[in-house]
Amino acid sequence: MIGRFLEFLTSGGLSLIDVIDVLIVAVVIYNILSLIKGTRAIQIASGFIVIFAIFLLSGELGLRTLNWLLRYLFASAGLIAIILFQPEIRNFLANLARNPLMKIFSKKDIENEMLDDLIYAVSTMAEKRIGGIIVLEKNVGLRNYIEAGVRVDALLSFDLLLTIFNPASPIHDGAVIVRGERVIAASCFLPLTLNPRLSRELGTRHRAAIGISEETDSIVIIISEERGEISIAHKGSITRPLNVKNLQKILTNLQQDIEDTADLMKRYKRQFSKTRAHVSNE
Repeated sequence: MIGRFLEFLTSGGLSLIDVIDVLIVAVVIYNILSLIKGTRAIQIASGFIVIFAIFLLSGELGLRTLNWLLRYLFASAGLIAIILFQPEIRNFLANLARNPLMKIFSKKDIENEMLDDLIYAVSTMAEKRIGGIIVLEKNVGLRNYIEAGVRVDALLSFDLLLTIFNPASPIHDGAVIVRGERVIAASCFLPLTLNPRLSRELGTRHRAAIGISEETDSIVIIISEERGEISIAHKGSITRPLNVKNLQKILTNLQQDIEDTADLMKRYKRQFSKTRAHVSNE
């Protein structure tokens, strides 16, 4: 079927390269029009079209002086367009760099930047005793919990997380759900774990984090408001308390699906238990 279609295209002198060429031009024009739609640039573009129509009309009517003037005006049209459409051109190039094809090359940098902002925000919240739950979505979708929360859909950043979890914010209560490098929703309520063997010192926030980690493969970061501790819940297990260095190491391993992550978390728990026992003996 594809062969017949290609044969149909080439039978009339239209080659496959010509079709690709037309499609590329159509996509570029569509993106430019979408970019300037609803801005002052569309009015300026309309003015250019009117001037071009006058230029054609002056040639047909024999208005030589007007035609000569407009001809020299259009000779500098490229420079004039760059000056008038400078903000739109800048936005177009920025959007071009953010398209899915270009993200393939910059994905690692975006992930590293997102992880740095996330860890910085978590450590700052712990220092200021600001409680919070941050759920990092993986393979199992969290649509049910997202729809029950407040839709955000913004790039993850240090400022955004601290703004959401600010005690004065109306959406600080509940969890934040992160998908990729974007904060999808805030003020999301999670199911509590029914595990009877958990420590009694774990409050509702920790039990909700463990509960969602039991039902999904999400990575959940918990910041304790009472103790200023950082914890991670994953696959029904919680590791706490964590410093910034251990948080980054465990979080990186969990995101990359490294198989020895469970061993790493167990080793950290044993190390912390030994340290706490040593301090108690002294």
